[in-house]
Amino acid sequence: MTTRHHAHWPPGLPMDFPLPQESVALNLERSAARVPDQTALSYHGHRLSYAELNDAVQRLAGWLQAHGVQKGDRVLLYMQNAPQYVIAYYAILRADAAVIPVNPMNRQAELEHLARDTGARVAICGTELLAHVQPLAEAGLLDHILAAAYADMADPDHDIPLHDTLRGHSDEAARGPGTLPFRAALAADHAPGPITAGAEDLAVIPYSSGTTGHPKGCVHTHASVQATIHGGAAWNPSEEEDEVHLTTLPLFHVTGMQNGMSIPILNGQEIVLMSRWDRAAACALIHRHRVTRWRSIATMAIDLLQVPNLSDYDLTSLRGIGGGGAAMPEAVAGKLHALTGLDYIEGYGLSETMAGTHINPTHRPKRQCLGIPVMGVDSRVIDPDTLEELPPGETGEIITHAPQVFRGYWNRPEETAAAFIERDGKRFFRTGDLGYHDEEGYFFMVDRVKRMINASGFKVWPAEVEALMHGHPDLAEVCIIGTPDPRRGETVKALAVPRAGAEGLSEARVIDWCRSQMAAYKCPKSVDFVDSLPKSASGKVLWRELAEKEARRDSGPVT
Repeated sequence: MTTRHHAHWPPGLPMDFPLPQESVALNLERSAARVPDQTALSYHGHRLSYAELNDAVQRLAGWLQAHGVQKGDRVLLYMQNAPQYVIAYYAILRADAAVIPVNPMNRQAELEHLARDTGARVAICGTELLAHVQPLAEAGLLDHILAAAYADMADPDHDIPLHDTLRGHSDEAARGPGTLPFRAALAADHAPGPITAGAEDLAVIPYSSGTTGHPKGCVHTHASVQATIHGGAAWNPSEEEDEVHLTTLPLFHVTGMQNGMSIPILNGQEIVLMSRWDRAAACALIHRHRVTRWRSIATMAIDLLQVPNLSDYDLTSLRGIGGGGAAMPEAVAGKLHALTGLDYIEGYGLSETMAGTHINPTHRPKRQCLGIPVMGVDSRVIDPDTLEELPPGETGEIITHAPQVFRGYWNRPEETAAAFIERDGKRFFRTGDLGYHDEEGYFFMVDRVKRMINASGFKVWPAEVEALMHGHPDLAEVCIIGTPDPRRGETVKALAVPRAGAEGLSEARVIDWCRSQMAAYKCPKSVDFVDSLPKSASGKVLWRELAEKEARRDSGPVT
C-alpha cells in the first residue's frame, strides 16, 4: 500500500474514522429532527422542508410495507430527478427494502431484464415512463406500480418551467393493472414499522453498463453506501446550513445519488433539483438560489461555458465545484477558474464503489487527476496480465480495497470471482481502468482497459487525445475512437463538435493543429464534424456506441 499521499492529506481530517453501521434511512430522520424547517428540496418554485420530506417518506414507506414489501425486497425506481425520486428512494430504504435505480432512458426490454434479474415486484416511476413499465404488470412480473407526475411538486407559474416533455403529464395517467398515483399512496397515510435493516443488509443495487451482454447489478449494503456518504461529507466539508447544492447529475447514477442527494441530506442542506440538464437554467438557478456547491461532469461544465450571455449571471456564490466521470480538460479547467476563482475538484469512483474512492484534496488539487485514496481506501496499480504491483509512473490496472466496494454482482458468482483478487490478505476489486500513481501518491487515469487503440504497436489512449484536443479554440467537444486501418491495424479517428461561429474549420486544419500538440501516432488521421455527441443519461459520451457504429460502417464482406 502506498502512503505517499499522506503528505498531502486534507488538514484536520483524520486518516480513518468509524463509519456508521446502520440504515441510510436514519440520516434523513436525524436531519428532519435537527432542522425541520430547513428547505430540503427546491423544484421549479416548489419547496419541501425537511419535516415535510421526512413525513412523505414515512407515509410511502408505510404504503410499501402495507402492500407486501418486506426486508430485503427489491423495488425498481424509474424516474428522472424530481422530489418524488428523493421521497421514493428514502421510503424504500425506510421500508427496509433495496433500491434498484433505473436509468430513465431504459425501455421495456431493459426493464424486463431488471425485474426478472432482481425479482422486484414493485416499481415506482414517472408518469411519462408509465407506458414502458405497465407491460411488466400485464405480464405478471410486477404486482404494484406507483406513478408520479413531477408537475404535482412544481409551481405551474414558475418562470423556469418544467421541460416541455414533462409538463403535460398528470397522475390521471396512473391507470391500469396494479397502478396507483404516487400522491394517492401518500394520502393513504400508512405508518411504517421500526427500522430493522442493519449494516450488511441490502440497500442499493445500481446496474453497471458493462462491455458485453446485460448490465450487472452491483450489490451494496447500508455499510458500503454509508461509507461514501459520510466519507464524502468529511472530505468536502460543507456543514453550514446555508449551503445550497445544485443537483444536475441524475440521481439514478451513484455520483448524483450520493453527492447530489444523500450527502446534502446528511448535512440538512438545501437541494435545488433539475430534471433535465439545461445550461441557461443552471446558470439562472445558481444566480437565484445563491448555489454554493455544484457537482457535475466535464461535459456539463463545457456546456455551461458556452452560454451566450454567461456574464449576465452572478455565479459568485459558488464555493465548491467538482465532479468525475472523465478528466476535466486543462483548457476547460482554466476557463472555469477564471470564471469562478475555484479549482474544479476531480474525483474517481464507479457503480461498484458507490461513487468516490479517490478525490483531490481541496487544498492541493491536481488537474486531470483522479486524486488520492480517501479514508479507508487502499489502491494500487498492477500489471493486468501478471498481476505484479507496479511502481510510480508505470501504467497498469487500478485495484481497490475499501469499505465502499460492492459485495459482488447480483446472482453472478463467476463474474464476482473474476472481479476480485487477493493481495496481502485483502480482497481487491479490479476496476478495469488503466492508470498510474505519481511519486506523491496521486492517481491518474489513462483509459479503460478495453478502450485502448493499438496503432502499429503504439498504444493510444483516447481519453488523453480528447483532453489535448479540448485545447483547440474552435472545438467544443471531441470523442476519439479507433477505426480499422489496412497498414496500422487500427488508427485514430476524431468525432468533433465545432464551437458556434467557428469559421473556416476543416479536417486538415484540425489535424495540422493536432500534429503541433501531440506525438504523430496519437494524431487523428480523420476528423468527422458532428452537431452533437451521443450521451448517456448521466452525461457521459457514449464512445462505445460510436466505436461500434464505426466498426459496422467499415466492415465489409469476408473473403
